[in-house]
Amino acid sequence: LLLNMNESLKTNLNIHFQTIYGEILDQNEILNLINDVLNLYDMKDYDQSDPYWSQEDIFLISYGDTFFENEIKKLKTLNKFMDKYAYPNFNNLHILPFFPYSSDDGFSIKDYEKVRHDLGDWNDVQSLSKKYQLMSDIVINHASKKSQYFEEFIKGNEEFKDYFITLNDTNGYESVIRPRSSDLFQEVEINQETLKLWCTFSHDQIDLNFKNPKVLFFFIKLIHFYLKNGIKVFRLDAIAFLWKEKNTSCLNLLQTHEIVKLIRTLLNAYSKDTLLITETNLPNLENLSYFGNSDEANSIYNFALPPLLLWTFLMGDSTAIRKWSMGMPPAKDHTTYFNFIASHDGIGIRPTEGILTDNERSTLVNIIKDFGGEISYRRKSDNSESVYELNIALINAMKGTFKGIDHMQTERFIAAHAIMLSLEGIPAFYVHSVIGTSNDYELVKKTKNKRSINRKSWNYEDIDKLLSDSKSQNFVIYNNLKKLIEIRKKQSAFHPNATQFTFNLGPNFFGIWRQSLDKKQSIFSVTNVSNVFQYLDLSELNLIESNEWWDLISNEIIIDIKAIISLKAYQTVWITNY
Repeated sequence: LLLNMNESLKTNLNIHFQTIYGEILDQNEILNLINDVLNLYDMKDYDQSDPYWSQEDIFLISYGDTFFENEIKKLKTLNKFMDKYAYPNFNNLHILPFFPYSSDDGFSIKDYEKVRHDLGDWNDVQSLSKKYQLMSDIVINHASKKSQYFEEFIKGNEEFKDYFITLNDTNGYESVIRPRSSDLFQEVEINQETLKLWCTFSHDQIDLNFKNPKVLFFFIKLIHFYLKNGIKVFRLDAIAFLWKEKNTSCLNLLQTHEIVKLIRTLLNAYSKDTLLITETNLPNLENLSYFGNSDEANSIYNFALPPLLLWTFLMGDSTAIRKWSMGMPPAKDHTTYFNFIASHDGIGIRPTEGILTDNERSTLVNIIKDFGGEISYRRKSDNSESVYELNIALINAMKGTFKGIDHMQTERFIAAHAIMLSLEGIPAFYVHSVIGTSNDYELVKKTKNKRSINRKSWNYEDIDKLLSDSKSQNFVIYNNLKKLIEIRKKQSAFHPNATQFTFNLGPNFFGIWRQSLDKKQSIFSVTNVSNVFQYLDLSELNLIESNEWWDLISNEIIIDIKAIISLKAYQTVWITNY
């Protein structure tokens, strides 16, 4: 049996490497590459059993330096925050890049194998991993121009030859799709020859050359190193841009998808407790393609959800999100969605293509500007610019509606998270949403980076006081979200793969039915998305007469399943039978 498992693994690896490098390497070179991988991972088994997740899985997303105290390593302070305010409601922690970096708040990495000195060391990472399942970014598309890898490449070190993409002629790359408005190429002199470097994101982030198998093997070794240091969940950052070919968009290419499949195969072989997540801020169908045939990402970022939820509450109209939800396919076997509303980046607009109209997107942009947000742009293939993302703290984005600012900011904010918690998939909370952090304009001025508006670093003592003050907005937000999370974690109908059906309850409500995998529990989640009370006809939910029903949030019993009940502005009910 063990021999058959290893043979199966070798066969899969051969398929992956043939697909990626079949036109670059001969068969002997591919076999050598497979043996190198097998020797590195020292696999005794090839476990293809189901990955494990449940309704109890909730992610918290945070930078390693979100909280600080004088003369204390910041990962220790993060651990302190987690123990007091996150545990046990959050059992998964995504620490955004914690490596030495030169720009982009950690996403221009100088050394992938070191922990930033001000944060701590690998012992601090391992300490966090004992209580929380840790997620780390694999910043796989590019490395810092100030990295040791690029410096050796420039020096002509044979080991780093062809590590980065250089071109003499940029003709044939006019159709490249990318998320920035800066120049795609920058000139550099190497061995007295002027060449052009590929820079998808910025001129400090130089794209790695995956046509060189050494580059792929570097990341295969890196993932193994992270596994040994307690990381179980891997987020493939900007994976869609990885492979480049002339006369294509250089986006979502076959080899890129195959590299995701390869990494999934290796993680499956290492442990069923691992999880692979792809970060692809793209139109919805392109994003869904990273599930593959249940053989790529275990989970994909549900990028359409943040802008659609925002649009829903700003307009008081669920039409767009309801149509989107009705058209979303259930996740395939061994996969699930990764649901979030806010993150360290902005709220992406591209995922709304084909869902919102151009006029609706323009309206959304204008409202966010009125609420104090910034707008980031990308350069299209015709050299024009279009809106890429909205840069604003989520609490600020919820400060009003299309009619203007009002006093129901917190209610809207909580309602949006109640919807996220009820949807098929694993929910993830950005730490600044959990603690109600608002726009940080001073940081934007300091960094000259629009995304910094939602990347505040808190003095631990200051946020600790606010979260202990029952009169503060931070306290109210934290405790309301905590209550919803505590309820959700106990409901089998909120399992990430439990059945989901979307109701058409009109524009004022967003409603879904969830049913547990064993079919014992049903939950009808309905949210009033408007700023006035609305009447809900329970007969539209098809509650079964033989069951007793009640609302999990208010704990009120439903006496008459045919009754018409009223929901306050932005109120959510989770009506269950079990």
